[in-house]
Amino acid sequence: MKLTGKIAIITGAAAGIGAASATLFAKEGATIVAVDLDRSTLDRVSAEIMKTGGDCFPIVADVSKRDDVVSVVHSTIERYGRIDILFNNAGIVPPGKIDEIAEEQWDRAMAINVKSMYLFCHAVVPEFKKHGGGVILNTASATALRAVVDRACYTATKSAVVGLTRSMALDYVRDNIPLNCLCPGTIDTPSLAQRLAAFPDPAEARKNFIARQPMGRFGTSEEIAEAALYLVSPQSGFITGLAFAIDGGLSL
Repeated sequence: MKLTGKIAIITGAAAGIGAASATLFAKEGATIVAVDLDRSTLDRVSAEIMKTGGDCFPIVADVSKRDDVVSVVHSTIERYGRIDILFNNAGIVPPGKIDEIAEEQWDRAMAINVKSMYLFCHAVVPEFKKHGGGVILNTASATALRAVVDRACYTATKSAVVGLTRSMALDYVRDNIPLNCLCPGTIDTPSLAQRLAAFPDPAEARKNFIARQPMGRFGTSEEIAEAALYLVSPQSGFITGLAFAIDGGLSL
């Protein structure tokens, strides 16, 4: 198994990419600290992992709040003694052009999609340094590589994630802390289903979303989880600062 004995914090772990990654990492031997705001779905993911012999410690927390983030990190250290992997995956997808986005929407997206990564990295990097290194993976988006309509705020946040990842990768390359980010295309997740349901014609919206994918289909959470596994495993030890497009050709 690729992650035997590793302690992995995964944010946004209650559904979609986060849940699939938590499940896969656990199968590969990692102990999972699953972080999300949604208690019911988080507990369900944790129970499924435990049922198959894995170890999962679910923590309800708001990743945009410093006190919550510090509590997650301290609780993990108290329980397991260290952290080996940080997967900053939590995020939201605000729609709209710039003149349609309220200031409150902008601030919330920046807090969840960008500030949360600062908060977790700020708290975890010193722990990595104490123990000789660790791995950080951030979820960005294919929209950071190729713009799409009605995603101005979201694209801004995910472009910031790519820039932050690259900068940190250079800062900590000599500390044995590789940093990379995933840039998924349109993935068939509960979050996508909610966004499509908000359209006047969800079926038509789904068809239009698929049409912008050169492969002619959505990606799956499991496909993204496999890429995440590679980027946090020892097999990717010579990779840092990568913005890995896994998008069915969308960024082309």
